[in-house]
Amino acid sequence: MKKIRVLIVDDSALVRKILKDGLSKDPQIEVIGTARDPYQARDILVLERPDVITLDVEMPKMDGVTFLKKFMPVYPTPTIMVSSLTESGKKITIEALEAGAVDIVTKPKTGVSDDLPRMLDEIRRKVKEAARVDVKKFSRQKRSTLPKINELKITSALDESTDKIIAIGASTGGTEALARILPAFPRTSPGIVIVQHMPEGFTKAFAQRLDSISQMKVKEAENNDRVLTGLCLIAPGGANHMELHRSGGQYRVVLRKGEKVSGHRPSVDILFKSVAQHAGKNAAAALLTGMGKDGAEGLLEIRKAGGRTISQDEATSVVWGMPRAGWEMGGAEKLVPLEEIPQTLLTMISR
Repeated sequence: MKKIRVLIVDDSALVRKILKDGLSKDPQIEVIGTARDPYQARDILVLERPDVITLDVEMPKMDGVTFLKKFMPVYPTPTIMVSSLTESGKKITIEALEAGAVDIVTKPKTGVSDDLPRMLDEIRRKVKEAARVDVKKFSRQKRSTLPKINELKITSALDESTDKIIAIGASTGGTEALARILPAFPRTSPGIVIVQHMPEGFTKAFAQRLDSISQMKVKEAENNDRVLTGLCLIAPGGANHMELHRSGGQYRVVLRKGEKVSGHRPSVDILFKSVAQHAGKNAAAALLTGMGKDGAEGLLEIRKAGGRTISQDEATSVVWGMPRAGWEMGGAEKLVPLEEIPQTLLTMISR
């Protein structure tokens, strides 16, 4: 069996050693090199052509995101960002995901020698998953924002309630997909609730990024936030699941503790199943690019409850795992290219 060839890029000698020793313990993984900065990494990349790169964000000479933007169009390679949760790091890591990074590992701020080794099972798993991602699709997709949609007569203002709900779930490749489709939703769109698989600490900066390019208001969800027309709520990464509840004529989101579901917290399945229960036929849902099958069961429940459902098609998905599972399980009514998803959801929800 061919081994997954990995290049480790980090300015810390300690981190490089921990990652190299930890990854090398897996018989399916071979570390073909380590680099202390992007300049050294570039030479190894050109000569060795690794299958996966683990890449630090903040390094001397050149930051990891700038390096990612330089090599990805020329040598497209599945890349996992290894980042500490600094304020500046959060924003730059979001940029990395949009530039083509396929996953994130949240490197501990302190206690690296003790805490990073405990994360090696997760890192080995993510390396194996990353090796299966076709990152060439990032460069094939158009980067321009989708055209604006003619506003439908749904509701009229952010301070009004909404009796319609749009729910979206995504994972690998979803950060870029959401950055492309959310600007196409008009400010009069029904409230949108989203689970995008991300670690704790990154979703606030991601929501701020989406808010800056969207007509709708986009924010990281807080417990008991009301779902309103023109408002998009992103589930916080890591600590809680997000559910939709209804109280009288109001929809609100509830954040709650719980074990991982379908391998994730927050889980798309948890959100979608609550949407099925509390919104039913008043909901439309889309399952976007991502590895695994999180959201497939929930999508089917929404459809059974009378809601409208779609999955992103294979051609426009970075990883056709979650949307494929939703389709094959019977949860999705049809497969839709990414650029057609906003109009499809709005048309479905307006009927």
